[in-house]
Amino acid sequence: MSYGRAMPKLRVHCLAMSVDGYVAGPDQDLEHPLGVGGPRLHEWVFATRTGQRIIGGGEGGEAGVDDDFVARGFTGIGATIMGRNMFGPVRGAWPNDDWRGWWGDEPPFHHPVFVLTHHPRASIAMEGGTTFHFVTDGIEAALERAFDAADGADGADVRLGGGAATVQQYLRAGLVDDLHVVIVPVLLGKGERLFAGFGGGPEGYECVEFAASPAVAHLRFAKTSP
Repeated sequence: MSYGRAMPKLRVHCLAMSVDGYVAGPDQDLEHPLGVGGPRLHEWVFATRTGQRIIGGGEGGEAGVDDDFVARGFTGIGATIMGRNMFGPVRGAWPNDDWRGWWGDEPPFHHPVFVLTHHPRASIAMEGGTTFHFVTDGIEAALERAFDAADGADGADVRLGGGAATVQQYLRAGLVDDLHVVIVPVLLGKGERLFAGFGGGPEGYECVEFAASPAVAHLRFAKTSP
């Protein structure tokens, strides 16, 4: 990383959670990538102007507080880290190179993406500037590589995607600098909990911003201890 710049941050954006604490529904598979009922957590994103433009590939959508928070997740980001479950439904050793993510030939990232996995695989260059790199030597190695890649993008920050287990690992290690959780007024009943096993919650974080729209509530937590 270049000297003389502000230290880059690891940021979580738009991590949608049901009222009963789930960030994905149960039984994730090819037909249900977000688990059964999981898409209900993200309907608010596609109602925003930024969601329509960047993720939905269309025009329209609403401005306002929800759109502001979605837009932040694409501002000043030079690399992304995600877990293997977010990348796709394949488990175990890669049977072949056919699976190239959920997002088609031109994913919405447009920068390097580092996928945590236990099984090596060659990098995949996609249209639009996204390249998927597969990291087998742990979360800190992935973060170091992502920071290096983001530094090449004018010292930008790194965005941490899902799933829940990936965010939990980085929270337990105290490596997340900024955590944006979105409370969605739905009940899933079961699935993947964000704060499972944390007791009173992750240590060393405080809520520094709260805002709400008619659709969802936004809470942003920042790290308070080194």
